[in-house]
Amino acid sequence: MRIEKVNCWVLRLPFSYPLMPESPVLVDFVEIEAAGGLQGHAMSAYPLRWAIKEFITREVAPAIVGMDVFRTEEVREKMFWQLSNKYFAATWSCAASLIDIALWDIKGKALNQPVWKLLGGAHERLPVYITFGLGTYTQEQLIEVAKILIADGQNSLKMVVGASAKPVDDIYGKPTDADILNDIRRVRALREAIGPDVELMIDANKNCTYVQALRIAKGVESCDLTWFEDPVLLADPRAMAHLRRQTTIPLAAGSTGTSDLINFREYLIQEAVDYAQPNVRDIGGYTNGVKAAALAQAFGVPLSMGGNWPHINMHLHGGVANGGRVEFH
Repeated sequence: MRIEKVNCWVLRLPFSYPLMPESPVLVDFVEIEAAGGLQGHAMSAYPLRWAIKEFITREVAPAIVGMDVFRTEEVREKMFWQLSNKYFAATWSCAASLIDIALWDIKGKALNQPVWKLLGGAHERLPVYITFGLGTYTQEQLIEVAKILIADGQNSLKMVVGASAKPVDDIYGKPTDADILNDIRRVRALREAIGPDVELMIDANKNCTYVQALRIAKGVESCDLTWFEDPVLLADPRAMAHLRRQTTIPLAAGSTGTSDLINFREYLIQEAVDYAQPNVRDIGGYTNGVKAAALAQAFGVPLSMGGNWPHINMHLHGGVANGGRVEFH
């Protein structure tokens, strides 16, 4: 079965958080059509959405049309050697991930099987957690939304730390020392409000310096956190390994922005994480996602999803033996 057409559009996806006005998200939406009319799809949001769209329609499509849908390794190799020219992060890795996901979607339709079964079928059901705690919520709103979710039956929650006073997309920004002190107060207040029986995680989204991350960790160690995710700038594995030796809070990383197995490998070699979080929207789709899961398994590090987009990532976690929690926003 051969690839006949490849298209990519930037679409507006309606989206809103509790107590917040609707704020549509721009997403890259890929469609691959194979011989016989079968179509595979993939969708995710990225900062470089227009560059990804142009790259896929102008360069990827001509390179892979005519290739075998089932030979996803060959498609990735063709893209790498013909189109990356050493620049295999950012636009290239995001585009390659979407292409791979869409090809696996076609495989599943052709074989009448969900992708998680094709990846190994380890888990029919998975635990979930909810990322809800935006930096733009006031402390009172943060507690109110948490209580709404708990009343709805959720018992595993994650909140944002380490963003600036005026964050981008509610979670990104360069934090000040005042922001860090406010984060500590917010985490403590939320833990007190929800009690000890609800699981709580925090995520700095790679915003903090090492010193800021250490200050947060020391300030909230008494809050019984499940993990501190992406605590330092660029998720630097060396800095994270040092931080891990300074705190009792487990660390998690490897989600958005981890563009290849080489980057992902460093979290494990440096002993920087307690939870590994490969996200198929960045790491190379399912083809590389299962390799990342195998790497983590070899090091005895459990998987847990980070970086959002559960509709594509749940298949990876359902497929592999060490699959873990799935993140919903």
